[in-house]
Amino acid sequence: MKKTNAMRLLDAAKIPYEVRTYDWEENDLSGTHAADAVGMAREAVFKTLVARGDKTGFVVFCIPVAEELDLKKAARVSGNKAVEMLHVKELLPTTGYVRGGCSPIGMKKKFPTYIDETAMLFDAIAVSGGMRGVQLIVSPDALLAFVDGTYAELTV
Repeated sequence: MKKTNAMRLLDAAKIPYEVRTYDWEENDLSGTHAADAVGMAREAVFKTLVARGDKTGFVVFCIPVAEELDLKKAARVSGNKAVEMLHVKELLPTTGYVRGGCSPIGMKKKFPTYIDETAMLFDAIAVSGGMRGVQLIVSPDALLAFVDGTYAELTV
């Protein structure tokens, strides 16, 4: 398998990770499908969501795949009065990633990133590897440090 940009960046930073691949279908890009397919608890597999804050601009949130982002909490922790999810057609030009393959690692620009505090409960979590069907298993603390992120309570 060809290395993704996210993998190259982790390699360069000497951050250990494991790659797990799975088959995906256009009609099922859900994170729960990804979690089940790579054999990890849904609580330990994190989806990457991109939003626009009314004060800060683009903001990235990583939350467990079966959970829902609480927009009020997301706004509060990111220093905004309100945040709205980025429309899917804006995802690729903004981040360099497509829906179902959006990784918090290696976006076109460095955006403020918040990882749900439940990540701290695990020795390793999975995030998208930067393309559909690829998950990277990584230490949550290493990921947090790499993206210069913040742990926060983010879900409903």
